[in-house]
Amino acid sequence: MQSVQPEVSQVSLSRSTVVRTLGPAYFYFLVAGAVTVMLGPLLPQLMQHWQIQDSQAGTLFTADFIGQLCGAWIAARNLRASLVYGSILSAAGCLALISSGFGPAHLALFGIGVGLGAGLTAGNIIAGTTLPALRARLLVILNVAWGLGAIGCPLLIHLTNGSTRRFFLVIAALLFGALILSLAIPRTIQPKRVSVASAPKESRLSWTGTFPLPLIPMIAFAAAMFLYVGVENSLGGWLPSYAIRSSSSLRASTIAIYFWIAELTGRLLVAALMTILSEGALYRLCLGSLLLTEALLCLIVHPSAAGVVALTVLSALTLAPVFPLLVAFMLARTGNHKRLGPLFASASIGGAVLPWLTGVFSTQFHGLRAGLIVPAAGAALLLALSSIVIEKTDATAKANS
Repeated sequence: MQSVQPEVSQVSLSRSTVVRTLGPAYFYFLVAGAVTVMLGPLLPQLMQHWQIQDSQAGTLFTADFIGQLCGAWIAARNLRASLVYGSILSAAGCLALISSGFGPAHLALFGIGVGLGAGLTAGNIIAGTTLPALRARLLVILNVAWGLGAIGCPLLIHLTNGSTRRFFLVIAALLFGALILSLAIPRTIQPKRVSVASAPKESRLSWTGTFPLPLIPMIAFAAAMFLYVGVENSLGGWLPSYAIRSSSSLRASTIAIYFWIAELTGRLLVAALMTILSEGALYRLCLGSLLLTEALLCLIVHPSAAGVVALTVLSALTLAPVFPLLVAFMLARTGNHKRLGPLFASASIGGAVLPWLTGVFSTQFHGLRAGLIVPAAGAALLLALSSIVIEKTDATAKANS
């Protein structure tokens, strides 16, 4: 068997090295989950404070995820540094938001996004390549950590009595904690250099060029990443506002908690479901169910409070397994390639574009129900791309076993 330079993907790593490698990534994802979703539960309060419309509020998501695009683009080149500097940038952005007006808030959110893009991309690659035999499960657990952080975000807003100043101070402190832990990651954790001979046979052509995949699969994965993050952030960001406009008995922070608890529950169920269904079948089943749920959100004209809660929970449950499975499919075919950054950056573009389009549609057609057509269309396109995304996954798994 041809040897390569020492790397995190070798199963022979010592237990202490695995803990030092994965532990900081998991803690970072816990904090990053709260940072990523904070605009959703804070949005009604910020819109009232700044006196802005839906179309203007959508630009806040755009600033954040354009920053994530920039951060993700370069993250795969140095995984340890991406977590360290990503934590610093996001913390600085949160501190800047304390006294920012609507305009300057875009710059602060851009900085937060750069940090998130770098850290989240590096964390996904670390978890997906440290122990390849456990790739899918480690990625699921990583996303569970992110989900716990997302749930903690509205709870933290409650604990800080709705004070944005206190909230951003606490988040900045947690990010500095993630920074300190990330310093423990071994400096040898770098993107691997794979020779053509050592690559899986069916994906060997992907290693001979500049990019980690042939053209068509690379476009399909980039599009799927774009759509998934766009759909997730459209729903997570706008459903709290949709809920309080549909029923005066609902609160934005409560709907946000329901959404992220349901997404966390869905990811906890993935490992069990993978013992019954293949990863490809589970991926398609979730996307089909998500599309049906989004169609109901768009078609029901006057939903009850219970109906809004039910559709929120169903949206999150069906969405939850999609991203860890998508990343597992991709890393099974690319490994820890130094040019994975652009693929993860495409996810940030989706996070910038689809929530903004949701706000634009809502303002143009005078209702968020019309705006939610955007994530529904995204779910339909994800399902259409599934055959390319899943293709050769089983064959690759057999070749590597």
